[in-house]
Amino acid sequence: MELEKRKHPIGVFEKPSVITAQQLKEWIKDIAQFPYILKATVAPLTAEQLQLTYREGGWTIQQIIHHCADSHMNAIIRFKLSLTEDQPVIKPYPESLCAELPDSKNFPIAASLSILEGVHSRWHALLQEMKALDFNRTYIHPEYGKSFRLDEATGNYSWHCKHHLAHIQLALK
Repeated sequence: MELEKRKHPIGVFEKPSVITAQQLKEWIKDIAQFPYILKATVAPLTAEQLQLTYREGGWTIQQIIHHCADSHMNAIIRFKLSLTEDQPVIKPYPESLCAELPDSKNFPIAASLSILEGVHSRWHALLQEMKALDFNRTYIHPEYGKSFRLDEATGNYSWHCKHHLAHIQLALK
């Protein structure tokens, strides 16, 4: 399988020209279900299987799980900042470097699975209560030099969940 297909097995996120209420509802459902699908996928894996990668030089399954916890903790904070401040500038973090830290490479996945369950439960509750105008609120991502609306961010994180589940499935093949 070619490198780009392994790197982005479900393709890259493409924001629809119009984000409908139905599309948003589906993305919110993806976010709600992710920790349970992830846990069911990785629960039967051995310590050796958690060290499998989806491509040469790619992260291990263990690193992917810890990365998702890191990423999604940042995501809910970005949403909360956007809902309480006017166009906040968010703080990016060096994902690749974080994935190489000892807690991502050597620490058991149980803690990150618990983090994901808790964060996604709260995030889902927040998303469910947001009004249509709330999804128009934005944050500025300095790494990209642009602002992101929360409806687009919801879609991007839905994609992020599926993207890394696909990485884990590739690693297990």
